[in-house]
Amino acid sequence: MKPLRLFLLPMAGLLLAACDTTPRERQEMVKQEARRLDTAADRAAAKLRVAGRRAARFDSTSRARSRQPLDKAAETTFTNQLLGTYAEIEKLTPQTIEPAFVQFMKQVRAQRKAWTQRDWDYATAISRRLNAQFRAIRLDIKGRDEMHIRALQTEFTALETGRDVKDLGQAVKQPD
Repeated sequence: MKPLRLFLLPMAGLLLAACDTTPRERQEMVKQEARRLDTAADRAAAKLRVAGRRAARFDSTSRARSRQPLDKAAETTFTNQLLGTYAEIEKLTPQTIEPAFVQFMKQVRAQRKAWTQRDWDYATAISRRLNAQFRAIRLDIKGRDEMHIRALQTEFTALETGRDVKDLGQAVKQPD
């Protein structure tokens, strides 16, 4: 709305002034307004370039972090924290997979606000393992449980994506 206002207000002024000015005076007013618009456009372009560089730096850092292997001991600790008695993911059965997902999401909801991006990497690894076990035994899971699991999977993805977007937004706003 602001860029449109920047354009419309000067134009309205030019129309009102058209009756009381000469063509040369109107021509000069148009040039001045065009210079102001060019200046505003240049500032906006500079801000976009800076934001683009910051976003690229965030993406590069994120990719480098993702390439680093997860520590097995830390992953085990994280798995125990998030899954409790369901920590042996590969042993989950059609009867225990749904409660495992419920436990997982309960812990994710409770702890997520304090997590770093690396903590999310561990949670994502655990989620992938849960999902792999789910796929392996899916044909033996009750429909009601499968629907609940799918909803929990979607919720996890939404929370993780929300955190990524929040972190990217903060990275773009931070000064160099």
